[in-house]
Amino acid sequence: MTIILDRLSKEYGRGAYPGRSSEGLSPVWDPSPFHVLMATILSQRTKDDNTRKASDALFGRFDSPAAIASASVDVIAELIRPAGFPKQKGKALIDVCSILIDEYDSEVPSDIDKLLELPMVGRKTANCVRSYAFGLDAICVDTHVHRIANLMGLVNTKDPDGTEFALMIITPKDRWSDVNRYIVRHGQIVCLPNHPKCEKCSVADMCDGRK
Repeated sequence: MTIILDRLSKEYGRGAYPGRSSEGLSPVWDPSPFHVLMATILSQRTKDDNTRKASDALFGRFDSPAAIASASVDVIAELIRPAGFPKQKGKALIDVCSILIDEYDSEVPSDIDKLLELPMVGRKTANCVRSYAFGLDAICVDTHVHRIANLMGLVNTKDPDGTEFALMIITPKDRWSDVNRYIVRHGQIVCLPNHPKCEKCSVADMCDGRK
């Protein structure tokens, strides 16, 4: 796994992170725990460019837990519409911010169990916050990571949670955060879901899907 991450890191530099566009453009907002949490919730079931548009619009008008918690669902929904499911995500963002205010003094907790108690926060979102916002060792498994890890034969799992725990076994802990950072970019640029560019893949010689 280390060899794979080393090769991909040479290609993708900083790699992926919540709010970054598919072209690799950085978001205009800082990667604070609050921003990363909100953006990662927005990223669910949508494309990176849509997440970027929605998060930029949201933070351009409401840039704190207090501001979002006091806003109406309709207003939030309109701002985040590019990310899809605007009503559902808008309500979740407001509910999350209300909990942060009431239970955590407006701060995002770094503990995974506390993060998992928040609305629309599963292991992927929680680990993204821990990894990208807090700099903690965590493997964030999205659709790219789950798909590519199984395609390459690194794991044999049925769901993202299973992939996370399997990758934890074969990846040095100090490289856990690199898994999402580089494999996501690889999935966006080379290992596309329907038309993988195997001839351009720097890790094709280590991929069962190529054999």
